[in-house]
Amino acid sequence: MTHEVLLVLLLFASFLAVLFTGYPVAMALGGVGILFAGLGEVLNLMGVEVDASLRFTSFVTNRVFDTLSNYSLIPMSMFVFMGFMLDRSGIADRLLSALRSAFGRVPGGLGLAVVAIGVVLAASTGIIGASVVLLATIAIPAMNQAGYDKRFSLGTVGATGCLGILIPPSIMLVVMGDQLRLPVGDLFLAAIVPGFLLAGLYAIYIVGYALVNPAGAPSIPASERVGAGTLALEMARSLVAPLVLIFAVLGSIFLGIASPTEASGVGAAGASALAFAAGRLDWKTLKEVCWATAKTTAFLYALIFGASCFSVVLRGYGGDTVIAEALTALPLPPQGVLFVVVFVVFLLGFVLDWMEIVLIVAPLVMPIVVGLGFDPVWVAILLAVCLQTSFLTPPVGAALFYLKSVAVGSTVRDIYAGVVPFVLLQLLGLALVWIFPDLALWLPRGSR
Repeated sequence: MTHEVLLVLLLFASFLAVLFTGYPVAMALGGVGILFAGLGEVLNLMGVEVDASLRFTSFVTNRVFDTLSNYSLIPMSMFVFMGFMLDRSGIADRLLSALRSAFGRVPGGLGLAVVAIGVVLAASTGIIGASVVLLATIAIPAMNQAGYDKRFSLGTVGATGCLGILIPPSIMLVVMGDQLRLPVGDLFLAAIVPGFLLAGLYAIYIVGYALVNPAGAPSIPASERVGAGTLALEMARSLVAPLVLIFAVLGSIFLGIASPTEASGVGAAGASALAFAAGRLDWKTLKEVCWATAKTTAFLYALIFGASCFSVVLRGYGGDTVIAEALTALPLPPQGVLFVVVFVVFLLGFVLDWMEIVLIVAPLVMPIVVGLGFDPVWVAILLAVCLQTSFLTPPVGAALFYLKSVAVGSTVRDIYAGVVPFVLLQLLGLALVWIFPDLALWLPRGSR
């Protein structure tokens, strides 16, 4: 075994050892990276050839500057602000009331209303924590009051709240575009059909569950339904504003009118205008939203900095070559190698957050699978759909913790049991995008 392989294994082992002590992931990545950069300086003095990028004197300052001066990451902070501001605007509350009446006669109508709200929130925010908490706060009490099965309600809310990681404007796609050197606009276009495909699978499952188990997902009583005219007025009032905002943000990107950075600024301003129009924007709210945005963005930048340190050191020790040789040595055809990559990403989702996977794993494996002849945008969307599962799989599924913090009286066992069918639906969606690549590539190709 060569010294490169030994150093790469030691690097990963050290990261895992620090991670399982409970140390913050960003600091674990950055700390191990900086430590091994110093080790590279020592090894170089000892006569062991090490990449010049590991010169410790300039390593940290270069990583900090590259992270903070990255222009392509500016939309991330604006979309985070947009999400938190929309959370304060009251849109979701009005939508639930209107959509509950609209789907009142359909089996599982309230569950379908939750999915529809989740799609609107996903296309407006892209903030998983905000979407899951907001949906859980307004939908779970209503579903419990309507007699819905507790586990079914938890699974519906948890899975639907995670749609924002895929449906544009997704923070994950912004980061993925930066790390994989892919146009964010192409990724946004490619994610639309898979994102709505997942929402459609959820809706089919909800209706099927309601038909098989009517007591677990009852229809809305006739006494709570409203007339067609009132319903149309409520729908117009609830949907027009968010749809205009979605078109202003995504439409300007897809039509080539604005870059993602410019569109994110429009989205932040539009969300503020909606909150103001709803009478929910005051100085206190603005300060709270700015503070929440600052904390979230700082956390994301810390992760990006830490992962950048780790990935540069990994490449400096020849880790990318080691991984490439290991994958290409597999006695498998190109589709088999890609399957191994996607399967490993799925397994990593059980123990790592999407950010670490996108920042560390994706840049390493993408050149390998692209070299096998696969479209990079399609591969990126496959990874994005796969990473949907990381929000719902224990032990680190973020959506599970968000649900537990909001759904009072629900146990961890209830939450796990509720999300299992939706994880299987996500895997079905992944299989469909794999079998039919045009689901992801049709829109990007049409825009070129």
